[in-house]
Amino acid sequence: MTDIAASPDAVSATAAETASSGPLFNPFDPAFRANPYPFYDILRSTEPVHVSPFGFTVLTRYDDVSRTLRGGEFSRDVEANATEPSDPIRQARLETLRERREQGTAAKTILNLDPPDHTRLRRLVNLAFTPRAIERLRSRIQSLVDAILDTAAERGSIELVDALAFPVPFQVISDLLDLPTERSDDIRDWSQALTAALEPTSSTETLHDAERASRLMGAYLGEVIEDRRQHLGDDVLSALITVEEAGERMSTAELLSFVTLLYVAGHETTVNLIGNGTLALLNNRDELRRWRDDPTIGSAAVDELLRFDGPVQHTVRVPTETVRYGDVTVQSGSMVMTILGAANHDPSVFENPHALRLDRPNAGRHVALSAGIHYCLGASLAKLEAEVAIGSLIKRFETIEMTATPTWRDRLTIRGVSSLPLALAPGRHSA
Repeated sequence: MTDIAASPDAVSATAAETASSGPLFNPFDPAFRANPYPFYDILRSTEPVHVSPFGFTVLTRYDDVSRTLRGGEFSRDVEANATEPSDPIRQARLETLRERREQGTAAKTILNLDPPDHTRLRRLVNLAFTPRAIERLRSRIQSLVDAILDTAAERGSIELVDALAFPVPFQVISDLLDLPTERSDDIRDWSQALTAALEPTSSTETLHDAERASRLMGAYLGEVIEDRRQHLGDDVLSALITVEEAGERMSTAELLSFVTLLYVAGHETTVNLIGNGTLALLNNRDELRRWRDDPTIGSAAVDELLRFDGPVQHTVRVPTETVRYGDVTVQSGSMVMTILGAANHDPSVFENPHALRLDRPNAGRHVALSAGIHYCLGASLAKLEAEVAIGSLIKRFETIEMTATPTWRDRLTIRGVSSLPLALAPGRHSA
């Protein structure tokens, strides 16, 4: 974990120094991982289509990122369409995945599929994961949040990440799937190991840890799935087992892959959205008061928090044909890294992008949850959970003060506060 950046000026100075003395995009630089936004600004203004010495093209302009996320000439299936990697770590990861595919013990997640397979699975999943079903969860989410805040009120304090940001989305996704929660610590550890392997700085040890976590989680969820086949209920997992459209169903490997994804992505993104969003408000008290005084702006406020400091900083695409970005040509099979965080701070789209403005009229244009056919399936759930959790916190407590310097997870892909201890006191806005 790393401490929060000392000051914007210090980070900007470090970014400028790095730009003049080293790679413009350096995921190994601790300052970059601690606060990437000043580095994004330099990249966008000096080399918005950056061919990295690490072997991929980096995009930081909103229009380039949006075009790539939405374009039919780009693939999300890196395994099938990217040029064979020369990096031994990436090669080892690919060989492990292919071995498991051949054994029938794993399937590509919906995140890593292109049409028509992506279209088929997304259609099947949508039948059991509708926006109406998500909205029905509002009262359940509110009751979970209220119970946690009751305890926090008695104590006068809360460690936001462990006590609120993690338990709420984890319980909600467990409710949706009707899964037991006694192994929450294991699930969290496995999820951390799996997401660590998404980092461009992954080591061989990181990949081994992820593979072990994948097997352990797969074994656990496989047992749950087999039991559920015999005891179907009124839950999303049962619906996924039984759902049909035009005679199609998910295979066992596809089902296990998707349930794993739901478990990991179903809480991982929201944990960081709640943590990052709360910290952003504490550092921008006028905006905190804006939301506190007008609870009706909750949904728009969450969009701005996603734009301002989203939980996912980048995602990868592979062109299936030669593409051009201005004067730069990118060959088929190359890796293209779309920097979502940079696109969300592009001043050509978002006026004064480094300012948090909960009344920003175009905040909903952010790409924090991707775009196009791979727009986050759980976006409505993540936004609802954040709206209820953060909105309830700031309404209930007049005094919300940090009692220690927040720490951040030492990640580039998944950006999130790892610890945010707060002192709390109620006031006139308490329920």
